Amino acid sequence: MPAPQPSQPSQTPQSPQSPQPSSADQGAPTSALSPVVPPVLAEVVRSGFVEGRHRGSLVVLGADGAVELALGEVTAPVFPRSSNKPMQAAGVLRAGLDLEGERLALAAASHSGEPFHRDLARKMLDEYGLDPALLQCPPDLPLDAEERETYLASGAVPDRVTMNCSGKHTAMLAVCAQQGWPLETYLDPEHPLQRVIHRVVEDAAGEPVAAVGTDGCGAPLMAISLVGLARAFRSFVAAEPGSAERRVADAMRAHPEYVAGSRRADTWLMREVPGTLSKMGAEAVQAVALPDGRALAFKIEDGATRALGPVLARALTLLGVDAPVVERIGRAPLLGGGREVGEIRASF
Repeated sequence: MPAPQPSQPSQTPQSPQSPQPSSADQGAPTSALSPVVPPVLAEVVRSGFVEGRHRGSLVVLGADGAVELALGEVTAPVFPRSSNKPMQAAGVLRAGLDLEGERLALAAASHSGEPFHRDLARKMLDEYGLDPALLQCPPDLPLDAEERETYLASGAVPDRVTMNCSGKHTAMLAVCAQQGWPLETYLDPEHPLQRVIHRVVEDAAGEPVAAVGTDGCGAPLMAISLVGLARAFRSFVAAEPGSAERRVADAMRAHPEYVAGSRRADTWLMREVPGTLSKMGAEAVQAVALPDGRALAFKIEDGATRALGPVLARALTLLGVDAPVVERIGRAPLLGGGREVGEIRASF
């Protein structure tokens, strides 16, 4: 039997599709999934044999905001998950909370649950006179695998402050307390704070929110297209100094370890490519904006986060980012018997 041969990556860019109507228009749930099969963005190659593929959609914007590359359904609505967090943090600022530096970065974070993340979240709660029991994010373990082992070995248990969204929830509670808004309903989509955030998302994306759902942390989640998501990140790096959007972008870029963690791609990228804004989301969503206004956003259809790094590295290469961190982010080896026998690689 002949030995299996690795397949050759090949994809043909597709033109953006027309936006799908919202659930209110259809009378049925809006879906980001198209009847047209999206392109393969990454392949799982073991011992020279392609054993799996990850399909998805990706958009790249030029410095002028125009679409330069579109693979798959880039104008259909998706839930950006935690890639929406910069917009949620900007909403908290617009609502009146004055945050800066590490505190603002943590408000936009999916933090790893390392001690410095947990300590700052608790300090913020204390500064605003808030009981941690007011947090409505679910108790959780650290997001980072290494930190999770250390945390459990210490005898600690799942906690709301440890949950990766605790910084965002703390900031939301703080502004509600400051404005005299109800604390017990701060996650209701009709709450005054959430209405502000809804407007921020639409302003940044340049399009209406197509649907509102509930994120894993319990917060309202606004659906926009991948084009809208890339446009939003671009708008944050291009915003006027002192604006809510620019303050969030500047805090995230100055303190990337608070946005993610010590062993996370968002941290590496923002630290090693100055001026870059980067934020991943659950279900394999990623958005990035470069300081010159070029931007990208993508979603792996099956939600496999293992494909994030290779796809992100390839997209950054297409944007002309030439830095050692790109190779580091893109490396996704497969092991067999304790040794490297393959890889997950981009296929476009």
